[in-house]
Amino acid sequence: MYKSKRSKATDISKSVKDSVWERDGRMCIFCGSPFAFPEGHVLSRAQGGLGVEKNIITVCRRCHNLLDQSPKREKMLGIAKRYLERIYGHIDESEVKYAKSK
Repeated sequence: MYKSKRSKATDISKSVKDSVWERDGRMCIFCGSPFAFPEGHVLSRAQGGLGVEKNIITVCRRCHNLLDQSPKREKMLGIAKRYLERIYGHIDESEVKYAKSK
């Protein structure tokens, strides 16, 4: 099965998942649930969000659904961005967004 460069870039590798899982204390960054996974893109895959530590958060299914499909999305994105910026400092979009090669 062929995967485009963009699709590969937005995938989350096992090493990134492992790092994010540890960084986030093995729990959802929103509600603290231990039934969470390091698979939430802050800048969505649809927008070219890369599968890199600065763009991935650990989230439970409930919070992931709220993040993706609810009126709470913008508020939750703000919380996630502030959380990551406390760890990494300012994150420029170019660090977390797929840039098509020319």
